[in-house]
Amino acid sequence: MLYQGTLSKRRALLVHVVFWILMAYFTFVKNPINARLFVPDLFYTTYVIVFVLTFYFHYLFVMKQVFKSFQWKKLLAGMFASYLFFTGARWLTEQVITDLLLGKTNYTNPTFLNYMLDNLHYSSMPIIFSSFLWLGIYSIRLLEYNQAILEENKNTEIKFLKAQINPHFVFNTLNNIYSMVYFQSDKSLPAIEKLSQVMRFTTYESQKERIRLADEINYINAYIELEQLRHPETGFIQFISEVANENIEIPPYVLSPLVENALKHGATSGETPITITLTADRQQLRFRTDNAIGTQKKDKLGGIGLGNLKKRLEIHYPHRHQLNLTGDNQHFTAELLIQLS
Repeated sequence: MLYQGTLSKRRALLVHVVFWILMAYFTFVKNPINARLFVPDLFYTTYVIVFVLTFYFHYLFVMKQVFKSFQWKKLLAGMFASYLFFTGARWLTEQVITDLLLGKTNYTNPTFLNYMLDNLHYSSMPIIFSSFLWLGIYSIRLLEYNQAILEENKNTEIKFLKAQINPHFVFNTLNNIYSMVYFQSDKSLPAIEKLSQVMRFTTYESQKERIRLADEINYINAYIELEQLRHPETGFIQFISEVANENIEIPPYVLSPLVENALKHGATSGETPITITLTADRQQLRFRTDNAIGTQKKDKLGGIGLGNLKKRLEIHYPHRHQLNLTGDNQHFTAELLIQLS
């Protein structure tokens, strides 16, 4: 489905009405000065009917399928399908139905080749007009869609800078690293490196419109490892990643808010570990977090916020994502499905 923006369905319908009014004017008004009307005969009327049917077959079905993932061969195949639709509809209307009802046919014993070649000319007009009208509306919506993304990035930039990382998380992590350094722990240098990786991501990568999935995974891993430093328990977080291609590009902070939420509100117990699962291929990405609710913790989405995340998903993946949040006082599950193509 096309992003609508200001060109809603009602306004798009108005564009169609204006288009057909202009078509009717230039078709049936023979002399605009004297307003002499051209009165169509039987087969001109049937041609107009087939014209309209082909126009909307091409507009509603062919162009929609072609631009789901554009390829020139799909466009040529779609135009050929519309040509066959026009030819078949015209044959049914003018050679079968009018013959049965009125005993009249438009073509007298035409050969198959002559009929197909003749209708190649007549079918070109509805197909071309339909294509241009669809492309015109599509282009307007595409421009507004791109503008909406730019506006969204602009409006959320300050929110990102303020909420990309929990200040309590940084404070606690620095305290832990200070203790490691003081007691000369061999974990102190890796911890500093992980914190540097997290801060680098929040400072630089988050400002990009799209990043590699591998970068988001690295950020999640670093965040998890730093979080584990804060707790004496081990093995309370399980991150399972099965990604066919880590070079897939996604907007930053699409996955990590769900991780931050699970770590912030989940119970830190090896008996009921926080489970994070990521699977991705060329077609879709599926991300899931499961956690038991920690004692006296109310589970709500932190970080950039549920409303912000939903809005960004709607802009970047309109009608191509599902975000399901389910939970009770004992357990919470977040599952995100994104159709990549």
